[in-house]
Amino acid sequence: MAFLKFNKAELVNLSYSLKREIICVNKTGAYCNTSIVTCNTRRYHGLLSVTLDRFGGDKYLLLSAIDETLVVDGKQFNLGIHCYGDIYEPRGHKYVVDFGADPIPSITYKVGDIVFRKSLMLLPDKDQLLIRYELLESPAEATVRLRPFLAFRNIHALTKCNDVADTGYKEVSNGASFRMYGNFPDLVLQCSDPKFSYNHEPGWYYGITYSDEFRRGFDCKEDLFVPGHFEGRMKAGDSLVVSASLHEEATAGLKRVFSSALAKAPTITNYRDLLSRWANLFICNHNGRKRITAGFSWMYTGLLRETLISLPGLTLHANGDAKTFEEVLDNLIADEQERLYRRTTQVEAPLMLATVLQAYIKFGADPKKVWAKYGVIMRGVLESYLPGRRREVAMHPNGLLWAQMDHVALTWMNAYINGEPVTERAGYQVETNALWYNAICFAVEMEDRYGTGETFVREWSGIRDLVKASFQPTFWNAARGCLADYVDNSGQNTDIRPNQLIAICVDNSPVDDELHPAIFKVISAELETSRGIRTLSPRDPKYRNVYEGSQIDRDLAYHQGSTRPFLLMYYIKVGFRLHGPSYAKKAEWLCEGLYEDLSKHGVVAFSELYDGDPPQEPHGAIASALSTAALLTVENMIEQNREEEGK
Repeated sequence: MAFLKFNKAELVNLSYSLKREIICVNKTGAYCNTSIVTCNTRRYHGLLSVTLDRFGGDKYLLLSAIDETLVVDGKQFNLGIHCYGDIYEPRGHKYVVDFGADPIPSITYKVGDIVFRKSLMLLPDKDQLLIRYELLESPAEATVRLRPFLAFRNIHALTKCNDVADTGYKEVSNGASFRMYGNFPDLVLQCSDPKFSYNHEPGWYYGITYSDEFRRGFDCKEDLFVPGHFEGRMKAGDSLVVSASLHEEATAGLKRVFSSALAKAPTITNYRDLLSRWANLFICNHNGRKRITAGFSWMYTGLLRETLISLPGLTLHANGDAKTFEEVLDNLIADEQERLYRRTTQVEAPLMLATVLQAYIKFGADPKKVWAKYGVIMRGVLESYLPGRRREVAMHPNGLLWAQMDHVALTWMNAYINGEPVTERAGYQVETNALWYNAICFAVEMEDRYGTGETFVREWSGIRDLVKASFQPTFWNAARGCLADYVDNSGQNTDIRPNQLIAICVDNSPVDDELHPAIFKVISAELETSRGIRTLSPRDPKYRNVYEGSQIDRDLAYHQGSTRPFLLMYYIKVGFRLHGPSYAKKAEWLCEGLYEDLSKHGVVAFSELYDGDPPQEPHGAIASALSTAALLTVENMIEQNREEEGK
């Protein structure tokens, strides 16, 4: 990826390198995530984390790290690095001279006349990590020692020295197998070179500290088990492949497997290639069942809201994959019956099914077939919002949806501090009711054209008209020239937030067309940035300009100023609607900053959120499905509008 630039002189500077993370993921749900100098700074960091069905489908970190040591002419050089409190030891980062991410992460070390490189390869369809070590230059034969650090824990947890752990091992071909606790799978470590031997020297390393967790005020120290080390000799030009897997592998073929996987790695020559690659990776195919992972490394797979928002972008707009679109959607519907029809703390999410189906039809799907398959589901979703159906939300006599559960955040703005929501937003929420109106309009139109439910059309046409008549008088604020964020028993909440974007973005807007420019103007003036759309106006006293500090500080900023790249797909859609194809240049500018940041935070990945104020550093999940899907959707809009302009 020639478009990625790293400051090589800064690689030895921990304030630079620890902020930049390697993230490798595959289709099984496994991942490898660490900093570019392989010093783990988060509890989620490690070389091999896998999804374990035996533990409810959560992710578990098996292999935390491997420390490499070179011994040449009696001199020992340890390339590893760990943090203990405020001390880094050993300090292998001082030997790093190069980092590359094309097509896989590789780190080059220089120790005097010795040049040593390691490259990380997570196989695409298997819970297996391959690490290739190459001794590129050396004045003499070198002894190479590899010391694995084992965790065997949930990625959200930390582990401590204990007397329950099994500190033994089993011999396997060219390696050793470990299982620290009975219910876990084996972690099998093997070397491609039979001359490398395993030496068992079990012991715990205490107080390894994760600096990012410390900075956030979380529990940040853990003890890791080191069972022993692998040792062998290499001369200049030699290479070694180490396999970390759940099963014993054929070691004679490890180099061939690595080379084959490397040759098949997708070529990334531009940003579109990178977006398409991530679109594929976010669609997890664990056990042959496709679902979307919301983000790496700690976000979950199969979430309702995140899947519905990102699904069109990751499938239809990425590569026109209608088959995967339906497969993911069908799995989501099967998994989310409770939230779709009965109860949820994501009150707007079930209504997004309409926007997803609308996107599918615009893509070219046969509307009659779409409605034949999904019409009953859409009708059921709408009916679940009628009075008496749900505890958390219900239609009022004015047709609008009132959502309220005391001390519960019922929308996507769902951060909590000490058990209390930061933005509860109880009442009539602007985006929920806009999605409600759009969903009703869509269902009535589709049922009228392709269904047989005359009663449904008649009854819901009346509700549609009632919602339309109530929406604008309820939410429009003439003094501010925009929509209220929500309306409760005290009246309009006039926080300037991006939720009102939905009301002018949906295909069936409940807001009169002549008011759209004024609303867009306010959003542009208050919320637009070069790294996404702010979640709150800087003029608001609640505004937090950076997403940093303790958990409380970050939760206060999460929806109180930090930006969201995913909101660009709504914002830019309205921009094109109001300004036509000429808006393409502005749309490109709004995305440029996200591409510029690919060399930091999650290297070659698109971040979940940014600070609200310049210099707007990236934060949150280092690889976000929502951000990636939004950029793919925007790229598709730009392309379509350019084609329209050229006609």
